[in-house]
Amino acid sequence: MSEPTLDVLTIGNALVDVLSHEQDAIIDRLDLIKGTMAMVDGARSDAVYAALGPGIEVSGGSAANTATGIASFGGSAGFVGRIGKDQFGQVFAHDLATIGVTFDPDGSSTSGPTGKCLVIVTPDAQRTMCTSLGVAGDLAPEHIPSDVVASARVTYLEGFLWDQPTAKEAFRTAARGAHDAGRQVALSLSDPFCVDRHRGDFLELIEGQIDVLFANEDEICSLYEVDDFDAALQRVRHHCSIAALTRSERGAVIVAGDEVHVVDAHPVDTVIDTTGAGDQYAAGFLHALTAGRDLAACGRRGALAASEVIGHLGARPEVSLADLAVAHGA
Repeated sequence: MSEPTLDVLTIGNALVDVLSHEQDAIIDRLDLIKGTMAMVDGARSDAVYAALGPGIEVSGGSAANTATGIASFGGSAGFVGRIGKDQFGQVFAHDLATIGVTFDPDGSSTSGPTGKCLVIVTPDAQRTMCTSLGVAGDLAPEHIPSDVVASARVTYLEGFLWDQPTAKEAFRTAARGAHDAGRQVALSLSDPFCVDRHRGDFLELIEGQIDVLFANEDEICSLYEVDDFDAALQRVRHHCSIAALTRSERGAVIVAGDEVHVVDAHPVDTVIDTTGAGDQYAAGFLHALTAGRDLAACGRRGALAASEVIGHLGARPEVSLADLAVAHGA
């Protein structure tokens, strides 16, 4: 088996985020559920956008955010996703290239609009999202570059993409290709409502094809239909090699068979926006994992990355995570 040329290949929705600070009342007025992500069509997206105040447009998408975090740590990362031949698509590709994430915009672009995610940030720093996928949901098995999958230590899959039928097959294709090459596969559950929609498929995927699972407390409890976090923890430890379960300010629990690590959250002065906290936690964890660090160290690096991103607006690092890791000995 040849040596890997990428630390992590991420696969997910290519989106441009439009972030807006709003009061809680707008959540009810728009008939949204606070703190969750809703899939909407273009008309609904336009209506929500019209109701918002001034916003900031930045490239996003959960898996792409994780790729940028890995690159910021100094790791090698790639991204696979679909963009449109429009201005948003150009912005998305440019932003990945700037930070050093491998992405093929020519092979990834198609007719139709680039997806966008409207992110409403309320005063408590919670984010409520409306996502119109555009062409991002068109990902299919033929778009998975088998040679790139085989070259990555870890292929990381974004749970949000599971809403699209052809993307399910793309996921399975990527997972099989990674395992055939002797590599690992990671999955983020992404959102409790996403888990509710696809519980059976996710359970099958986790038991059969996932080596590293990322989930927050709500997501893992939803997966196993339990109210108690400890009960969910006992279930998941038998279903995949490693599970990294985040609990916001209570830190994270990492389980690998009989091995259990409780890792505190990294201190942060002020929480501004929780958008991207899970994405950057996964970035820090996977960067440490692919560097051969132990699981507790992986958790600490994940916590450090999450703390950086929740201290400002937006889902991507504003400072070098490599420098931050050196400064904090993570």
